Amino acid sequence: MSTLRIGILGTGRIGALHAELLRHEVDGIRPEAVYDISPVAAEVGARLGIPVAGSPDDIFDDPSIDAVAICTSTDTHPDLMIRAAESGKAIFCEKPLSLDLAEVDRALAAVRAAGVYLQIGFNRRFDPSHRAVQQAVAAGEVGDVHLVRITSRDPAPPPVSYVEVSGGIFLDMTIHDFDMARYVSGSEVTEVYAKGDVRVDPSIGEAGDLDTAVIVLTHENRAITTIDNSRRAVYGYDQRVEVFGSGGMVASENPLATTTVLRNESGTRASTLPYFFTERYIPSYVAGWKAFAGAVRTGGPSPVDGDDGRAPLVIGLAAWKSIREQRPVSTAEIG
Repeated sequence: MSTLRIGILGTGRIGALHAELLRHEVDGIRPEAVYDISPVAAEVGARLGIPVAGSPDDIFDDPSIDAVAICTSTDTHPDLMIRAAESGKAIFCEKPLSLDLAEVDRALAAVRAAGVYLQIGFNRRFDPSHRAVQQAVAAGEVGDVHLVRITSRDPAPPPVSYVEVSGGIFLDMTIHDFDMARYVSGSEVTEVYAKGDVRVDPSIGEAGDLDTAVIVLTHENRAITTIDNSRRAVYGYDQRVEVFGSGGMVASENPLATTTVLRNESGTRASTLPYFFTERYIPSYVAGWKAFAGAVRTGGPSPVDGDDGRAPLVIGLAAWKSIREQRPVSTAEIG
């Protein structure tokens, strides 16, 4: 297929971002329709010049649409994945696949039965710097992996209304870091130990969540990953990954908003960090869609498949269990 026609389900912040990128036909992918239960779909469609579907069925039943992007609320993901699989359409699904592991397994079983392509929206895998870390480790350039260190800090906390339905910090924020730990280490996680507190916004704690956390992961290959999270870093969007091994280390640093450096009698001043993920990760979103298009056209394997969507949820659920029970939790306890 020369042009890959896609229907976008969900026009919130992430769905609208994907629609914005794809309207420029990234690698021949063209958004054919958008849908959302919210009236914002009409605004997004009008602004981007994309037809607005009246229902999800209008997208699933349209034979001219080759694939769907599921960017709706997390609780709707499994049923939409199943519907897409039954329609024979390739699937891009945002993370997390669900907050319920049984629902994830139900959806993945349908995808496997239908034999359709599935790619999960862990876009950081496509960031050139993070990917270079993974490639150096895979090539043996740092020897046996001993330690992985991941820092992930947002510039500002999300609205409490989002916190209340998101599954909490481990499933809406750290889940990216859980995926990155598996990705750069090349090894599954066997044990999780989490500590956390509310240091940024008391209303987050009142909603039953944390805003500051440290998580220690133990991997099958005996590597140890430490992850530190904060909902508020006053200096910008802070995303760093380091792998240390028997033969050296490799790390990805934060890009600055510009390469400008000012030096004068007061000292040296550089630019700020990008403020949020929409500034830092646009190139990785584009690269992810290019990978999607290439794999769908050639029948190649997904770079972020259903197992890659399931494993971070297991780790996140183990992290919450660790917080509640104040002990290390084996991922085998979760499933």
